[in-house]
Amino acid sequence: MAPSPRPVVLGITGRIGAGKTTVGNYLGERHGFQYIRYSQVLADWQAERPESREQLQKVGWDVMAGGLQPELNRRLIARIDPAHNCAVDGLRHIVDFESLSTAFSDSFFLVFIECPAELRREHVKLKGRDFTMAEFQRFDDHPVEQRIDDLKKNAYAVLSNFGSRLDLEQQVDAVL
Repeated sequence: MAPSPRPVVLGITGRIGAGKTTVGNYLGERHGFQYIRYSQVLADWQAERPESREQLQKVGWDVMAGGLQPELNRRLIARIDPAHNCAVDGLRHIVDFESLSTAFSDSFFLVFIECPAELRREHVKLKGRDFTMAEFQRFDDHPVEQRIDDLKKNAYAVLSNFGSRLDLEQQVDAVL
């Protein structure tokens, strides 16, 4: 990453269980990045907090289908501390990429994490959410998740999360 006159905003995208939260937490703990999740901004926006992934996906779909994605991005961008590097977890749509690119221009970089579905399900299982493969596939196939792969072409870097956590962290360090 070339030096930027402003702190870096690093967008993190990938499918469910790809390792976005792991990378975001690592950036926060190891490199002092502020860490913001789209899902948290979305949940905070609601009068009644979504209690499950299914409810959160429904809210996300309602926002996207209702043309409110720019407002979600405005709310997320307002949380970014301009004095610190920031990791933003959970970009799902090209409008997310465009909003962050516009707001932070030369200091915004997108990282795409790729990981096969079977391994992603295992990652989710390790976090205490033991979905059957059919349940996992249902979440992964939800319409709100379907544009994530389109973001790969906009990525500054593509990380392959096929190995250990250390392997993934080393890829993050190489990007930085």
